[in-house]
Amino acid sequence: MLVDSHCHLDFPDYANEQPRLLAAMAENGVGWALCAGVTLERFPAMLAMVEAHDNLFAGVGVHPDHQEGCDPTVNELLSLATHPKVVAIGETGLDYYRLTGDLEWQRDRFRRHIHAAKDCGKPLIIHTRSSTEDTIKILREEGADSVGGVFHCFTESAKVAQQALDLGFYISFSGIVTFKNAVALKEMARVIPLDRLLVETDSPYLAPVPHRGKRNEPAYVRHVAEEIAKLREIEYSALAQATTRNFFGLFKDAHT
Repeated sequence: MLVDSHCHLDFPDYANEQPRLLAAMAENGVGWALCAGVTLERFPAMLAMVEAHDNLFAGVGVHPDHQEGCDPTVNELLSLATHPKVVAIGETGLDYYRLTGDLEWQRDRFRRHIHAAKDCGKPLIIHTRSSTEDTIKILREEGADSVGGVFHCFTESAKVAQQALDLGFYISFSGIVTFKNAVALKEMARVIPLDRLLVETDSPYLAPVPHRGKRNEPAYVRHVAEEIAKLREIEYSALAQATTRNFFGLFKDAHT
């Protein structure tokens, strides 16, 4: 059984579709999914959805792209993280691709998320885009290696991967690894240590081949896992067992 380690099943794209999505997961051997938080405004509805299903988990955090809306304090994050279905802090991080100008507010928010993760002992879900140097720098400065976490939807260099691994983080691959032109990423998927590897969809985005260009969903994480198993020249079952074991080893509050 696989785990989709990062998705957004609470998004409006999936209104009233949860039963079908969960059935499709089961049909494709996907046993669990982690829904990453992106805003605090949306979090209560996401938590209610996760509470209703034993095989769904939640992360609480505010995505770096969200400049408007609630900017959480450490205490607010800690309060929300006490819920037993919340297994991670995030997603959080830095994004210098979509937003420009003075982004000190992003870095301040990122530090608060790291402080909250350290205080509650839950791992971080890291988003980084066009910002890896500062992302690694802040993780080091704030001692994030004490809690670890995952670099989700990894598309960075081998150097960044090694820096993340050295900090105790896992590397998660999305449907991008199935794209024909993702040559460098395919090589990364071959060489990341098997015991530090996760798979995800980032649904509703980044649908893997053969669904590229369509709306993504957790059932499609099977295509990601199949591609990585093929790249590594190992059995699909071995890849599935390893990534599932890694997920529950990292997100220790995820109980089945």
